[in-house]
Amino acid sequence: METAVVLVHGGFVDGSGWEDVYRILKKDGYQVSIVQNPTSSLADDVAATKRVLAGQKVPVVLVGHSYGGVVITEAGNDPRVAALVYIAAFAPDKGESVAALIKDPPPGAPVPPILPPQDGYLLLDTSKFAASFAGDLPKEKAEFMANSQLPWGVAALTGEISEPAWKAKPSWYLVATDDRMIPPAAQRAMSKRAGSAVSESPGSHAIYVSQPEAVAAIIRKAAQRVASPVRSERETV
Repeated sequence: METAVVLVHGGFVDGSGWEDVYRILKKDGYQVSIVQNPTSSLADDVAATKRVLAGQKVPVVLVGHSYGGVVITEAGNDPRVAALVYIAAFAPDKGESVAALIKDPPPGAPVPPILPPQDGYLLLDTSKFAASFAGDLPKEKAEFMANSQLPWGVAALTGEISEPAWKAKPSWYLVATDDRMIPPAAQRAMSKRAGSAVSESPGSHAIYVSQPEAVAAIIRKAAQRVASPVRSERETV
């Protein structure tokens, strides 16, 4: 069975960061599409994702990084979606938002350098972007990402899930063990709650850029499961 992959970016970035993952999966023979979310509100981002899903003719593995995990949790209810993959991502439950998930950080957890909102949008402090978001990328690459940020709407941060797709569809989760935006412990807790098959890899929050092979590998596992759904129970990685 043919399988398509749809990649969804998170806050402060756009879809171009998926380029190396895209190239690997295309070389493997998968149909791959990248959503360009406006990150203006959860509703807008889900709508953008569904427009891409509407063009798919085969079952889809829907992949989300960071805030993109919220988007796929909602958009993944689309009947074209056969599996979900979370890459260092939020995996909220019904009624939850990013704001709800980050409101009570544990003592000692790194605090993302989010600046006060301007006109309803958020940015990261460019001087602290590399250390928080992209600690394992070359300096020039991290600087480029810091200075090409896509403002993240407060309405996206507060958008709540109506029904989490992971309750009805199999999911996989890649934990970035050096993440300083979403603590690894939080990633493990969300992935356990979602019943995801979990892998872990060294990497910053920008693991989808810095470790494209590890990211492609877990997407490939999900795609292989979609192509050959031989087990009724959720498998482990």
